[in-house]
Amino acid sequence: MSAKRLQQLVEALSRSARHFNKSEVECLIKLFDTLVTTSGDRFGAVGFDRNMFRDTLHRAFGMTDDMVMDRDCFEVYDLNGDGYISREEMFQMLKNSLLKQPSEEDPDEGIKDLVDIALKKMDYDHDGKLSFADFEKAVRDDNLLLEAFGPCLPDIKGSLAFEKKTFKENRKL
Repeated sequence: MSAKRLQQLVEALSRSARHFNKSEVECLIKLFDTLVTTSGDRFGAVGFDRNMFRDTLHRAFGMTDDMVMDRDCFEVYDLNGDGYISREEMFQMLKNSLLKQPSEEDPDEGIKDLVDIALKKMDYDHDGKLSFADFEKAVRDDNLLLEAFGPCLPDIKGSLAFEKKTFKENRKL
């Protein structure tokens, strides 16, 4: 890959990369280019799958799956981006998780109970909201809590669509 092409890719991808700085994006592009060059036909048939990406993040940056997933899920749930998942945010994410019965006086009471249960289980510093430290500890203690407030990780169909779109955009550059 030429130096000019590398710089174009770094500039384009750095604008949308939320978790990597420019030098890290450049490192990932170089690793990707090396992988494509050395894998030849195998890459064309298999693609840069999730396992290869995880392995690359681990070798190059010392990042583990837990670090990536915990932070990403937390940011999905932190609706206002203030660094905490508040009661109100939990309520918004959980409000469609229960069926409302026509005979209920307050249909939101069940959702409030779910929020209380989540806080009891996950709020280790007892401040009435979840910090990243609270969320991370809760998920490490019980990994089923990773998606406690709803889906935050892409399904395989979404992942494949993203990879296809990204590949097409990068070929244009």
